Amino acid sequence: MVGTFWALVPAIVAIVLALCTKEVYSSLFIGIIIGGLFYAIDAGTGFTGFLTHITSDGLVSSLADSYNVGILIFLVILGTMVALMNKAGGSAAFGNWAKKHIKSKVGAQVATILLGILIFIDDYFNCLTVGSVMKPVTDKHGVSKEKLAYLIDATAAPVCIIAPISSWAAAVAGFVTEGENGIELFCKAIPFNFYAILTIVMMFAMVFMKFEYGQMSKYEKALSTMNDTADEVADENTKGKVCDLIIPVAILIVLCVLGMIYSGGFFTKMVEDDGGNLVANSSYLNFIEAFSNSDASVGLVLGSLGALIITIIYYMVRKVLSFKASMLCLPDGFKAMVPAILILTLAWTLKAMTDSLGAKDYVAGLVESSAGGLKAFLPAIVFIIACFLAFATGTSWGTFGILIPICIAAFPTGSLRIISISACMAGAVCGDHCSPISDTTIMASAGAQCAHVNHVSTQLPYAITVAAVSFIAYIVAGLTQNLNIVVSCIISWIVGLTALFGVLIFMKKKV
Repeated sequence: MVGTFWALVPAIVAIVLALCTKEVYSSLFIGIIIGGLFYAIDAGTGFTGFLTHITSDGLVSSLADSYNVGILIFLVILGTMVALMNKAGGSAAFGNWAKKHIKSKVGAQVATILLGILIFIDDYFNCLTVGSVMKPVTDKHGVSKEKLAYLIDATAAPVCIIAPISSWAAAVAGFVTEGENGIELFCKAIPFNFYAILTIVMMFAMVFMKFEYGQMSKYEKALSTMNDTADEVADENTKGKVCDLIIPVAILIVLCVLGMIYSGGFFTKMVEDDGGNLVANSSYLNFIEAFSNSDASVGLVLGSLGALIITIIYYMVRKVLSFKASMLCLPDGFKAMVPAILILTLAWTLKAMTDSLGAKDYVAGLVESSAGGLKAFLPAIVFIIACFLAFATGTSWGTFGILIPICIAAFPTGSLRIISISACMAGAVCGDHCSPISDTTIMASAGAQCAHVNHVSTQLPYAITVAAVSFIAYIVAGLTQNLNIVVSCIISWIVGLTALFGVLIFMKKKV
C-alpha cells in the first residue's frame, strides 16, 4: 500500500465523508483510522503498531512539531484579541461607523476584498484579521457568514501566492534548489498564476454582477434580515470608539511583519559562515531576503504576543477595559478557537498518515512519468496533479516541496519552466482552497464564524469554476510557449478572461 494510490485513500475518504455527512470531526478521525490501518497492514506491526502509529507518529508528533504549536498559539492569541476588541466596544463602533460610510451590501463586500488584498503577509494572519474586522460590517449589510468565509479564503492564499513579500513567497523560494534566486523565479511566475489572479477577478465580478450560484445562493437568500450582532455588542460597552479596533489591528500588522523579518535574521548583524566564522549578515540590510528566510510560525507568535500586551495596556489607559476584564477575555478567545484547533490537529494527523504511506512519492512518480512526452500539455497536467495532491493532503507547501524540484529538473531553462512552476503554485493553491482539511480553509471558517462544512460546500462551485478556466489557460500557455513569453502570457489571459466571464454570464442567466 505504501507508495501507491492506496496512500491517498485515507484523505479521500475523510473528504468525501465530510462533504456527505456535514460532520468534519468524525470524518477526519475515520480517515486517520484508515491510514493507521493501512500502515499497520503493510508494515505487519499488528494492533499495537496500529495504535502506536496513530498516537505517537500521528497525533503526538503533530502536536509536538514546533511550527504547528506556533500556529496554535497564534490562533489563541488572535481569538483573545478579537474578544478584547468586542468587549472594549471597538468592533461595535467600527460597525456603526461602517454603517454610515459603507452604504450597501456591494460596498461591504468590496471593502472585505480590499482589506484581504492589503493583508498579504500571511494567509493565517489574513483569515483571522479580516474576519474579525469585517464581520460587524458584513453583518450590518446582510452578507451571509458563508459568503464572508469565501471572501476571506479567496483573499488569503490566492493573494499570498502572488505577493513577493509573504510567507508563501518565502516557502516557494525555499524549495528552489541549485543556487538559483528563488524570489526572482517566484516573481517571474506571477503573471502565469492564472488561478490566483482569476480568483480575485471572480470575487469582484460576483459582487458587482449581484448574483450567486450553487449552495451559496441558498444561504444568501435565507439571510433576509440583517444581523444585529454589532448592536448587541454596543449595548455592553458604549465607551468604545473606532480607534479601539483600528489601533490594535494596525499594531498587530506592524509587529507581525517585524516578527517575521526578525525570524529571518533582519536584525542579526553577524552570522556564521560555512567555516564557522562570524561575518556580516547580508540580510541585515535586505528586507526581502530576510522575509524569504523567515519562519512564519515564530514571527506570527512574536508579533501577535507583543500586540496582545500592547492592546491590553492601551485599553487600560483608555479606561474602556480593566485589567481583570482583559484577563477574562483570554479563556473566551481560547474557547472561540477550539473548533479550529481541533480540526487543525486532526488534519495534521491525517497528513502524517498519508505521508507515512508515501503519498508524496506516488504523486511525484506520476509527474515524472508524464514529463517525458506531451511537453506542451505539461503545465496543465502539473496544475491538475497539484490540485489533486493539495486537495487530498490539505497542504499547499507540501505540494510545492514535491512538484517544484521536479519542474526545475524537467525544464532547466526556457519559458515552459516558468509556466510549469507557476502551474504548480496555482494548482497547490486551488487544491488548498477546495480541501476541507486545509488549515487555511479551516481558519477562514473560524474568521467568519461559519460552520466549516457550509463554507466548503458553498466555496467549491466557485473554486471549481476558476480551476476549469485556469486549466484551459494553462493548455493555451503550453501550446504558445514557443512564442515570446510575453505574447504567450497575453494570449493565455485573453482566453482565460473570456472563458471566465462567459461562464459567469451564462450562470447568471441560468440562475
